Amino acid sequence: QVQLVESGGGSVQAGGSLRLSCAASGYTDSGYCMAWFRQAPGKEREAVGLIDSDGAVKHADSVKGRFTISQDNAKNTLYLQMNSLKPEDTAMYYCAAEFRVVRDFPYCLSVYIRQAFGYWGQGIQVTVSS
Repeated sequence: QVQLVESGGGSVQAGGSLRLSCAASGYTDSGYCMAWFRQAPGKEREAVGLIDSDGAVKHADSVKGRFTISQDNAKNTLYLQMNSLKPEDTAMYYCAAEFRVVRDFPYCLSVYIRQAFGYWGQGIQVTVSS
């Protein structure tokens, strides 16, 4: 079965950097939509970034210019490079995925906006101190 396993979280001071990884396994379709979400205590889950199997990306306005989503298809791994971290970036971060044969970024965008991914990781904590 499909598994998504996040790693790379931790604690960092404001202005610092972290790189999250999400290792995916158990899927067979060549096309995918993968994304990062985050949820802070007492807040709703929010989208952070989206990437499809062709490398098309979208980042949330709140992280543009600071966070970069990327993938390594050879390693079946999704990344989130987080720079210039702020205390308000403190949250549990989740990776999510949807797999399909047809590669279609508008479809991925629809899934991303609706947060309707079929597979989710267990989440990893990122804490940024001031």
